[in-house]
Amino acid sequence: MADSHAKHHDYHLVDPSPWPLLASLSALVMAIGFVIWMHSMNGGPGVFGIRGSSVFFIGAIALVAMAFFWWRDVVREAHSGHHTPVVQLHLRYGMILFITTEVMFFVAWFWAYFDAALFPGDVHPLPITLPDGTVEASDQVIGMVQRNELTGGQWPPVPSDTFKSTFDPWGLPLVNTLILLLSGTTVTWAHHSLLQNDRKGLVWGLTLTVALGAIFTMLQAYEYGHAAFNYAGHIYGATFFMATGFHGAHVIIGTIFLLVCLLRALKGHFTPKQHFGFEAAAWYWHFVDVVWLFLFACIYVWGAGTPAGH
Repeated sequence: MADSHAKHHDYHLVDPSPWPLLASLSALVMAIGFVIWMHSMNGGPGVFGIRGSSVFFIGAIALVAMAFFWWRDVVREAHSGHHTPVVQLHLRYGMILFITTEVMFFVAWFWAYFDAALFPGDVHPLPITLPDGTVEASDQVIGMVQRNELTGGQWPPVPSDTFKSTFDPWGLPLVNTLILLLSGTTVTWAHHSLLQNDRKGLVWGLTLTVALGAIFTMLQAYEYGHAAFNYAGHIYGATFFMATGFHGAHVIIGTIFLLVCLLRALKGHFTPKQHFGFEAAAWYWHFVDVVWLFLFACIYVWGAGTPAGH
């Protein structure tokens, strides 16, 4: 009987946990709060008289807390011997699939950008609702005029009140590119140091990577503050800020991911043979680097047009 709960296989049958359910409910509260918040913007009535910002932040804080407790339990499972080589392999498969979904996410934003860039005066019939409730495509000229109003029939769009010029790719965007490439080098240094059981190199590599990620975020915020175009009311601004903005959000997430790994490394959590948490963070960071290279090449360089001040 004493051996009835002993582990005789390489697989991990997780113990019952409240965190997946609570995290799902927190995400639901956050989503509902966001919808109510949008309804209450610009003096709107909200929903049932409720302003959504407080509901959104309550859900967001609860979601962060649930994630903390959930991943804390995963770390404890690893230290208790549940993460066998087979389990670690499956965790790697899961991370690969997650990054694949992230790739598809960014494909959508690149698709939107290139659709506008390659066909700035393209004709897109717009659906309209007739009095009898049926829906049909409106006259094609309407779609063409709307696209031309936003781009002037060319890409980058002709200068207007909401669009002056694009960024000079060889200024701050190039600096940010070099920063991210350097951060990819430092995180690789940290990984190789861990494999050689060099704790000092691991800590220094992670410290530099986190610092470079923070510098990138600050420089991008500065860049946004000096943009010669707006997000609202302009197709270039919308596609630019959605693509680069979501990448910036991923940089922040990756920086936090690596910061947690740094704190764990300082506590001696990782070993040369068991360090999936750090490996997942490194994979995610390299993914962020590669996406930025495509953004820099396609949006900043290829779609540069006339840089600001020229």
